[in-house]
Amino acid sequence: MNEKGVSSSTSGVVVQVREKKGALRAAIPYMPFPVAVICLFLNTFVPGLGTFISAFTVLCGARTDLPDRHMCCVFWLNIAAAFIQIVTAIVMVGWIMSIFWGMDMVILASYREQAIPQQL
Repeated sequence: MNEKGVSSSTSGVVVQVREKKGALRAAIPYMPFPVAVICLFLNTFVPGLGTFISAFTVLCGARTDLPDRHMCCVFWLNIAAAFIQIVTAIVMVGWIMSIFWGMDMVILASYREQAIPQQL
């Protein structure tokens, strides 16, 4: 209660955190969970292979965080990411990138499975 006898309530503040993604990372498709796990497995043992396969899920209608880009552009972005992973796997950078890419695929697939709207 304030001095005039009127109760005052403090309003809560909602804070939203948005992660800014680059074009390659935003092109990772939201795939079904089993497909994402297979891509992670492939990326772990053959760098870039799971990323290459995930590019084709974009052509099959998988959603990405790049809604303003055409499907073919997103497909080629995924092919470019796979190529980068394959070429740089020689110095271990591509292999590590490939594993993290696969983990991102599984995380995005779990968002899709839980039907959590993700605005990143």
